This record gives sequence, C-alpha cells and structure tokens, in this order.
Amino acid sequence: MALEIIVPTVGESISEVILVKWLKKDGEYAQRDEVIAELESEKATFEINAEKAGEVKHIAKEGDTLAIGDLVCSINTDAIAPEIIATAIPETKIATTENAVAATNTKVDVKATPVAAAIIADKKIDSNKIIATGDNGKIIKQDVLTALNNPGRNPTATMFSREDRPEKMSNLRKTISRRLVEAKNSTAMLTTFNEVDMGAIMDIRKKSKDKFKEAHGVNLGFMSFFTKACCYALQKFPAVNAYLNGEEIIYHNYCDISIAVSAPKGLVVPVIRNAESLSMAGVEAAVVDLATKAKNNKLTIEEMSGGTFTITNGGIFGSMMSTPIINIPQSAILGMHNIVERPMAINGQVVIRPMMYLALSYDHRIIDGRESVGFLVLVKQLLENPALLLFGKDPVDALLEL
Repeated sequence: MALEIIVPTVGESISEVILVKWLKKDGEYAQRDEVIAELESEKATFEINAEKAGEVKHIAKEGDTLAIGDLVCSINTDAIAPEIIATAIPETKIATTENAVAATNTKVDVKATPVAAAIIADKKIDSNKIIATGDNGKIIKQDVLTALNNPGRNPTATMFSREDRPEKMSNLRKTISRRLVEAKNSTAMLTTFNEVDMGAIMDIRKKSKDKFKEAHGVNLGFMSFFTKACCYALQKFPAVNAYLNGEEIIYHNYCDISIAVSAPKGLVVPVIRNAESLSMAGVEAAVVDLATKAKNNKLTIEEMSGGTFTITNGGIFGSMMSTPIINIPQSAILGMHNIVERPMAINGQVVIRPMMYLALSYDHRIIDGRESVGFLVLVKQLLENPALLLFGKDPVDALLEL
C-alpha cells in the first residue's frame, strides 16, 4: 500500500514552504516516525516524519516550493525492511560481499616520485590534498613541500577566480529582508545610547560561576542580568513594552523577551515567556534551550511568535556600537555590544574599567525621549549595581517601602 505524505499545516499565515533537504534517499527504507525530509517556511524550519514504516518514493525535489497540502512523497508500506532481507542472504554471499569491501578498501599506490613518496609517508600527508604538477599528474618533491607550507588549502579551489555564484534566497531570508525594510519604513525609529560599567557583573560571575553551575546546571552568563534589568525597566516604563495597533496602543503587563540568535539559515528571535517571573537560572536555562534549538533548526513557530521587547547581542561578534532595527510590531530593541577596557574618570581619578556601549532603538510614535532615556538609564543603574536586581530598586528603599 502507498501512503501519501503531504505538507502539513504549520501556521495560520503560512501558505507555502520549501523542501530544503531529503534525509531519506529515493527508494530508501524508513522506520515509523523516522525523519525523512526537512522543510522551511518563512518563519522556521521543521521536519516531516514517516507515519508508517516503508520504502520512501520521492515526489517533490529539493528546492521545490510547495503549498500546504501538496504531496511530498509516498511510502510503500508493503516493502520489506532491509534487516529482514539481510537475514535471508546466504553465508557465501555475505563472505563474497565482505571480500569485495575489503578489496575496495585496499590502499592504492600514490603516483609520485620516490622522494615525494618518502616525504608523504614520513609526514603522513593526505595525497588528495596535494596539487600534482609533474608529468602525467605525478606528485613531485616541490608539490609536497608546497602542501606542507600551505596547510588547509583546498587544492581544487581556483585562485583569483572572478566567477559569480547565484543562490536562491531561502524563505527565512526573504522574511528577514521584508521585515527589516518594513521596520525602517513604517516606524519613526530613533536610537539613544549609553554606556555601562560591567565590572560588578564580571566580579559576580568570576566569584559565583562555579557554584551557580553546580547548583543549577547552567552557566551564569550576561544575558540573565540584562534580561532581569530590562524586565524591571519595562515595568517602570510600560510604553517601551507596548506596540501600536491602528489608533490604539496595546500595553502588556508581562515581559516576553525576544532574544536575537544567529542560526545557520539567518537571524531568528525566539521568545522567553514571562521573563519577569523567572529566576536568573530560569532565564539562563531558557536562553540555552532556545539557542540550541536555533542552532539545530528545531525552533517551532510558537517559540518565535509574539514577544514584547527584544535584546540583541552584537558584542559576541566584536561589535563596538550599532543601531539595532526594531523587531516589529514591537516598539523597542536593546543592543548589547563588546566589552572593552577603557580609561574612565571616577572621583577625579583615571581608572581602567570594562565598559560596554548600550543602544536602545525605539518607535518615537509611542515612546518619548524622556521614557527612552529613562529606560536606558535605569537599565544602566541596575547593571552597575546588581544588588538592585533583587527588588528592582535600592534594598533599603524596598524595606522602607519608599
């Protein structure tokens, strides 16, 4: 019996996907629930599993654009599993096969001069990585020395090439491009800057990172400090946590923090739900989980939908300063940057401190300068005095209910 596998519904707004990769070859046997293909929508990458065991017959090809409900492949459920076939092969046949494999694995002599062959054997060089310039494709001594002096060079690569290589944009890249242009053209975007002394946080991490890892099973990174600081500031400046819907401003009494993550196929922004209610360890665990899924293209559409405020960290790539683009329909985004030791004037003295520039891009239609600057100043104060993160303000003020 042939079981038809179609493109499943993956979201209300998604009408088509791209078949990125076949994970089972045409005619290959797949077990039940085994992944057979990888599809990509404009928002995420997802997989198709075999609903029943059988032989896979490709209908669509890699790179095809498919609509929801289109036929991807069929599975012949009457096909016999390969392990069953293997048990029916006579021993003489298996022996013959093993001999053939052994013969295939027999080392073929390298076509090289005696001196070159001796150096190859002595230095244990892969002859496939050596460019042969001798007569009739023979490797000479100079070829081996060139390979030794240029480790890692691909011998098949064309040097000083002027060839162009066209490549079709993925659905995800198309969506990123469209949303970035839309954000620039549809918002009154403005960026305000500040700088933060990261010394206190770095001291805490240095002192407590081992105990934190032992107690919670996750590393103590910078993102938990920034997320907690932003959550407190968002609750004090609710306009930064809002968005424009027609002639209404929608305010949120929760903080769903989107974290910009660089994935293999482009930038994605998975969401940490109710980050204001999470502990430091809870935030770090959520970041690790989402970043791992992004790296492996395992994020679901639900995990990337929503979000009330975004944090992006260009500092991990060495960025000194930038103006991040708002992740619409949100109204603001915080950009973290590289930590650099710089001379700072403190109490009349020049002191070397680990400093980071912060950038807050915001939609000026909703957020005024007072709110944007106040938000960023509060984030700065919370980061430079991490004890304030316990209550969101000075502990004595919290005690006295001031």
